Amino acid sequence: MSRRVTVVRTGPQALVQDLGRPGHAHLGVPPSGAVDPHSLTLANRLVGNDEAAAGLELLLGGLHLRAEASCTVAVTGPAVEVRVGGRLADSHQPLHLAPGTTLEIGTPATGLRTYLAVSGGVDARQELGSRSTDLLSGIGPDPLRDNDVLTLGTPNAAFGADVVPPFHAPDTITVPVTPGPRDDWFEDAETQLRQGSWTVSDRSNRVGARLQGTVLNRRDGEIPSEGMITGAIQVPPDGQPVVFLNDHPTTGGYPVIGVVGREHLRFLGQARPGTTVRFRPIG
Repeated sequence: MSRRVTVVRTGPQALVQDLGRPGHAHLGVPPSGAVDPHSLTLANRLVGNDEAAAGLELLLGGLHLRAEASCTVAVTGPAVEVRVGGRLADSHQPLHLAPGTTLEIGTPATGLRTYLAVSGGVDARQELGSRSTDLLSGIGPDPLRDNDVLTLGTPNAAFGADVVPPFHAPDTITVPVTPGPRDDWFEDAETQLRQGSWTVSDRSNRVGARLQGTVLNRRDGEIPSEGMITGAIQVPPDGQPVVFLNDHPTTGGYPVIGVVGREHLRFLGQARPGTTVRFRPIG
């Protein structure tokens, strides 16, 4: 008999995500994967999975799940209220669910995305080597709906961690940026980046973190469409930057003033609308 869990309620958005499918930009396919891969890998370690196993990425929590077989779960990301069988439990540590037991995840007080790992991982179909849902290309599993049933893989015998600290989402983040490759489209690009200040727009999503605030002064016009990478800071004619996240388009025609390193993108992926963002140009 296969191991399964039933999604009783999804919350605002629930997606199957692993560490993504990099290396397919030539096919027009973005890397996708967890926006906060650090939190997903920690959750997988807590339940004894390989760090690349598929779990669930939950926008503002809200998931209600029922175990149909014995399994171990872990909830990571920002601190959040968790209930097992209606009783309060802790996030950021392994929790056992007996068959028929429910798991309810509340809304985090800070941050945007919570991650759920289940022992054995979510055994969704693979496309281009990944089980990740890609909202831009429509590749991978569909966004979860109420009453969906998820099949789980075979669990490992030992856990990789006992407890991990929750992610703290600050009100202000400073992000290191490598200027270029189109910084010549801007007058003193490094100074503009260093002195500017922005807030995260409510139009942000997994495609990109849209920022509003200081106008970046750039030349008029567009460049011929060229390849875009995750972390690219694209500046449209209105001068308001967009930082590309995991489901970004693979080409674009607006100049890229700089690039945010992958290790810092999770902070933007967890930034709620209204969070202050500043850039720190590096060599």
